[in-house]
Amino acid sequence: MKQRKRITIAVLGLGGQGGGVLANWIVQLGEMCGYIAQGTSVPGVAQRTGATVYYVEMIPAEEKQTPVLALMPVPGDVDIVVASELMEAGRAILRGFVTTDTLLIGSTHRVYAISEKTAMGDGRASSERILTAAKDRARRFIGFDMEAAAQANGCVISSIMFGALAGSGGLPFPREAFETAIRAGGKAIDANLRGFAAGFDAAEGKFSSRDVFVEDRPEPTSEAGRALANRVEQRLPREAHAFALEGVRRLIDYQDRAYAELYLDRLEALAGPGALLTEAARHLALWMSYEDTIRVAALKIRRTRFARVREEVQAQDGQIVQLTEYLHPRLEEICETLPLSIGRRLLASKRAKRIFEPLFAKGRHVETTRLRWFLALYALAGWRRWRRGTLRYALEQARIEDWLALVRSAEPASALELVKCQRLIKGYGDTFERGLRNFDLVIDRYRQGGIDAATIARLREAALADEDGKALAAALAA
Repeated sequence: MKQRKRITIAVLGLGGQGGGVLANWIVQLGEMCGYIAQGTSVPGVAQRTGATVYYVEMIPAEEKQTPVLALMPVPGDVDIVVASELMEAGRAILRGFVTTDTLLIGSTHRVYAISEKTAMGDGRASSERILTAAKDRARRFIGFDMEAAAQANGCVISSIMFGALAGSGGLPFPREAFETAIRAGGKAIDANLRGFAAGFDAAEGKFSSRDVFVEDRPEPTSEAGRALANRVEQRLPREAHAFALEGVRRLIDYQDRAYAELYLDRLEALAGPGALLTEAARHLALWMSYEDTIRVAALKIRRTRFARVREEVQAQDGQIVQLTEYLHPRLEEICETLPLSIGRRLLASKRAKRIFEPLFAKGRHVETTRLRWFLALYALAGWRRWRRGTLRYALEQARIEDWLALVRSAEPASALELVKCQRLIKGYGDTFERGLRNFDLVIDRYRQGGIDAATIARLREAALADEDGKALAAALAA
């Protein structure tokens, strides 16, 4: 680090992660230790709504003249960068805040951007590239999963970052001064001190977030679950067990035991090699648990979901949390939830579309913590017992059976690629329609003949490349 009295610190964080609290702690720390300190913030929407850059600049108070402090970080002139998420660290590098004179402290966990989530395929940015750049560009890089550390210690991530800053030795202040700044804040002192200690230890290499959570294979808790798990272990190859057991669990939760048994019947009927059944166990479970309005309603009002939201926002006992959802069901989704004959008749009627489509032209904000909307979604979720009689159920089961028949008739290599084509079908609404259209295009091309497994794979990857289908159209034309 350059030898100078002025210290510049940039904090890059997302909304709700306590970046402002962290910046305030740093300013208070500097003032308590005899520095003139100034903190500013610049909100923005670089990756996700709420991303903000907090900037702190401080200089010893013994200077004879009153200093003029900057309001924003200047590329190439930042001593310490603290990032609350891995992509924020990458953004700091791209903006030039990180140089060979910079200490970079960042969390290695990811909060995925909307563009990453809505990609047709795997749209995630490369974490490895960012980690490599962080090690190469910075004078020193301290990185660990701060989100996992925060969850393990029941605190917010800002206290973990503050502890990592203290443990890094990047500031000329003792540990006790950092802890005093937390106490001066007066909020959640015990939890913040606990998080601070965890961050301090991590910066010194005494903590590994890999040890926080250990994923165990879920065990069935009912007689039906144990019977189905036993069937999986006895009739399917070992490499398919993990996906098949998860598929059984998912489909019992989605519908009932009989539906999970249908899933296993379909898997056993494939009677292919282990690699095929492993992929089929995964993709068949995803397709059979398609997201209709019944499923969406059930997920929105689950007790576990409300509990997870309370945990994420760090709500204390007695605090009220209001949860607002954005829902935009189209007329097609509503008709597909109706009994088969009624749904088909409404969708085929131009007069019905003219009357009802305007009612579903716009999305709406629904507060699921209010009794009126909770009961409405509860009633819709209860429609699950009649799902088998809905139009959507009939459509999806016909598509699934056609797909499985095609897989059974194909030679092994092509069968495996056809199974993987289910990746194209996901989500609901417009996302589902786009994926189904691309799936049909690839399958129709296979039916025409003359393409091998490699070509199926190439067409599938082209379909996943963009939303408007240009890459797939070019691949089909070629």
